[in-house]
Amino acid sequence: MFTDAIFMDDNARPAYSTIVRSYLESETIPQMAWAARSPDLNPIEHVWDMLGRRIAGRSVPPSTLHELQQASLQGLVLLTQQAINHTIASTPRRCRAWI
Repeated sequence: MFTDAIFMDDNARPAYSTIVRSYLESETIPQMAWAARSPDLNPIEHVWDMLGRRIAGRSVPPSTLHELQQASLQGLVLLTQQAINHTIASTPRRCRAWI
């Protein structure tokens, strides 16, 4: 399948069952050692954080689900591809710094 892929997860108990561990081992899928309380190096989490900060920084915070949905959509539209690409490109540097 993906011969040069490495499986990465946070090893948090609720998300990591015995059956998943067994499957990964049986398929000889390499796994990155990862502490459960390590810094989040997943780029999407940083993109979500950018969106959250944009919503939290609004002069009038959303007070209904509909307003939150609208604020989220507006925030996503305003996130630049350059900011997302920068977040993705910084992942190797952040991984090296953590190791």
